[in-house]
Amino acid sequence: QVQLVESGGGLVQPGGSLTLSCAASGFTFSFSGMNWFRQAPGKEREWVAGVSSDGRTTNYQPSVKGRFTISRDNAEKMVYLQMNSLKPEDTAVYYCHSERLGYWGQGTQVTVSS
Repeated sequence: QVQLVESGGGLVQPGGSLTLSCAASGFTFSFSGMNWFRQAPGKEREWVAGVSSDGRTTNYQPSVKGRFTISRDNAEKMVYLQMNSLKPEDTAVYYCHSERLGYWGQGTQVTVSS
């Protein structure tokens, strides 16, 4: 059974930091590129960042480049999103996504507010 379980969301003040985690199971994790997407209220889901299957290549949406860092641990079947200098416009539900399977996690809420 394929599972992607996100955690680490919460409420943070502008300028603060959070690290999201995604635990994968039920598929060959090391074969799949992984992504983080987000969906803000009333908006479509958008791609945020991606990492290649071997972890060597990363890509970012321009609005988060330099603030967010995606990484993965293939031994632990985990993918992470380190988010720094958070802004209110980063408020959204964040989803982990497997490129190979086209599969989504259930999401974790991030709220940036004073």
